Amino acid sequence: MTDQRTIFVTGATDGLGRALAHRLASDGATLILHGRDPGKLDPTADDIRDTHRVPRPRTVMADLADLSQVRRLATDVQQAADRLDVFVSNAGIGSGHPDGRTRRTNADGHELRFAVDYLAGFLLTLRLLPLLRRSAPARIVNVASLGRHPLDSTT
Repeated sequence: MTDQRTIFVTGATDGLGRALAHRLASDGATLILHGRDPGKLDPTADDIRDTHRVPRPRTVMADLADLSQVRRLATDVQQAADRLDVFVSNAGIGSGHPDGRTRRTNADGHELRFAVDYLAGFLLTLRLLPLLRRSAPARIVNVASLGRHPLDSTT
């Protein structure tokens, strides 16, 4: 099956994001993969290319804990593709590192998990809307998890 859609996946270097990227590549989709670690992102793109015998997915890097990097990420995606059929907002911290018991903030002063798991996806979606609208009918898929914790603003 050949899929001519261009699909952008955040959090594509591990878990569900990586598995989804492989599945979409096997269907022939043109992929843009996001990660924050070049040591994981580049091998993921190479593995997808080699496993599925498809062109190497384009890659974009950003730490979603930093909203200035999220803004730059949106620009990078817009420069990487003239159309965007699907945006899969998958990246998140959940209950992983840093440990789920310690309240941490990002550079913007927001609680870290809230910044990464919610604000980054929202901001990225807003910034990508013009490209998505030009590519209509386009879709946005927001991935969530039961692993999300309630925010504790008192600590």
